[in-house]
Amino acid sequence: MSFKSPAEFREVMDQVFTMMSTDPEIGPRLREADTPQRFEFPDLDMVATIGPSDGEGGENLRWSWSEDDDLPVEVEMKMDSDVANRYFQGRENVAMAIARRRIKTSGNVKEALTILPITKPVFARYRELCEAKYPHLIED
Repeated sequence: MSFKSPAEFREVMDQVFTMMSTDPEIGPRLREADTPQRFEFPDLDMVATIGPSDGEGGENLRWSWSEDDDLPVEVEMKMDSDVANRYFQGRENVAMAIARRRIKTSGNVKEALTILPITKPVFARYRELCEAKYPHLIED
């Protein structure tokens, strides 16, 4: 299942990042982990940089959709948008995707893998979001 456009991908991912940032359990843990990451989605020619915020305004994370973001990143991950979609539905094992080269990585990958369990509670909420607004993204 694919996103209809780069704009739809960004719209969906902005909602996911907001879920993680504002969740009272997930957000503070991700901010404290302090592992800035850059995600490249070559199939859509998009880059997202995400890292900890200063915690003001209820946000624990900050992100941008620019390659020019000055946030120093510890990890870079390159994957197609369908891999990201499967991950947030709980249907893509990141370690296996790295081993199979569906996700290409550089930097402190071990640190990135340690924060993955923090994001698991988002999977059900992501599926609910897709079912409600983006049913074409649901993976069986």
